[in-house]
Amino acid sequence: MSAHFDALETRSADERTASLRECLPALIEMARALPGYGDSLADVDPAQVTDRAALAALPVLRKSGLSGAQGAAPPFGGFTTRSVSGFDHVFQSPGPIYEPGRVVADWWRLGRFLHAAGIGAGDIVQNCFGYHLTPAGMMFESGARAVGAAVLPAGTGQTELQARAAHDVGVTAYAGTPDYLKVILDKADAMGLDLSRITRAAVSGGALFPSLRQEYADRGIACLQCYATADLGNIAYESPAMEGMIVDEGVIVEIVRPGTGDPVPEGEVGELVVTSFNADYPLIRFATGDLSAVLPGQSPCGRTNMRIKGWMGRADQTTKIKGMFVRPEQVAALVARHPEVARARVIAGRAGEMDTMTVQIETPASDPVPYAASVAELLKLNGAVELVAVGSLPNDGKVIDDQRSYD
Repeated sequence: MSAHFDALETRSADERTASLRECLPALIEMARALPGYGDSLADVDPAQVTDRAALAALPVLRKSGLSGAQGAAPPFGGFTTRSVSGFDHVFQSPGPIYEPGRVVADWWRLGRFLHAAGIGAGDIVQNCFGYHLTPAGMMFESGARAVGAAVLPAGTGQTELQARAAHDVGVTAYAGTPDYLKVILDKADAMGLDLSRITRAAVSGGALFPSLRQEYADRGIACLQCYATADLGNIAYESPAMEGMIVDEGVIVEIVRPGTGDPVPEGEVGELVVTSFNADYPLIRFATGDLSAVLPGQSPCGRTNMRIKGWMGRADQTTKIKGMFVRPEQVAALVARHPEVARARVIAGRAGEMDTMTVQIETPASDPVPYAASVAELLKLNGAVELVAVGSLPNDGKVIDDQRSYD
C-alpha cells in the first residue's frame, strides 16, 4: 500500500497557496448564487478572495443559521447546488438538521483517513456506525469503497451477532465509535470466538482515551481516529505518526476566538471554523462549535497540511448567571471594546444560595472601573472585575467557566 492516498497530501506551501488562489474565488462565486447565503456574500468580490486572510473577512455561518434557513426553505435551506431529488440520500441529524449525501467519488472524503489507518483492498471492514437517518454509516462505507475494502454493514447494537459475524466473515478492520470495538472483543472472548484477524480500527464520534488505544494495541490492533461531521465530512485525521490530526485536503480549517470569526494566533485554543470545497454543498466558514488549536510544524509521516490538536471541548459555553444568559459573543464584544485587553474570562460561582460572576481581564491597565462599566453594559450583569497579567489565563478556549456545583 502506498504511504499516501494521493499527491495532494504532500504538496509544498507554494503549491497550496497557488491552489487556494485558484479554487477559493470559484467556491465563493458558487456560494453567492445560492439563496441560503442571502445578502451575507452579496457585497463580496469573489476575485478578491484568494487566500486565508481574505476568507477570514467573510461572515461565519453558524449551525443556528443553517437550522433557521432549513426551517424557512426545507430541507437544505438553500445551501445546496442540487435539488433534493438530485442527491442519493437525505439524512436527519438531531436538531433536526438535514444533510444531503451522494454515493459517488467518496463524497465525504473518508477514504483518505481509512488509507492512513492502513485499510485497503483485501480488507473486510465491520462498519458499526449507524445507517438509519444519520449519515455516519454511509460516510464510512463510502470511504471503504474508495480504498477498495469490503464492508460488513453491521450498524449499532446486537453485540452477540456482531461478534459472531466478525468471526464467521473474517473481519480484518473495524469502523465505529472508539469504545464499541472493546464491547465486541469482550463479547467474542466470552463466546470463545477468535477475532485476531482484526488488526486495524478507524474510529470517530467519541473520545479515544490513551488507555483504550493501548488496550487495542496490546491485542495487535492499530487504532486511529478522525474528526468528521455530517455537514462537512472528514475534517482532520490521524496518521500512524499520531502527532495531532492532519487537516483533510478538501477543506480549509480556521481556529477563531469563540463568539467571533476572528482567527487566533497559532497554538491558541479557539473554535473550529471550516470551509468545504464540496461543489454540491459548499459551506463557507461553517462554525462547528468545537474547540481545537493549530499544532505547529509538519507531521513526520510526510503529509504537509496543517495539523490540529484534535477535539478539545465545545465552544458554545452559553451559561445562565443570575437568571440571565451570558454568551461567548458578549465576552468577545467586551474584549473588542478595549484594544489593550488581550483576553477575558467570565467565571460563574456560588456564594451561599446566590450566583456570583467574576470577570477576569488580561490587561496591562490597573484601573478596573472602565471595565466594570463595560461588563454591566455588554453582559447585562454586574460582577466583580479582576485584572490579571497578560498571558496568565489558561489557553483552553474557555471564555465562560461555570464553576458551580450541581450535585
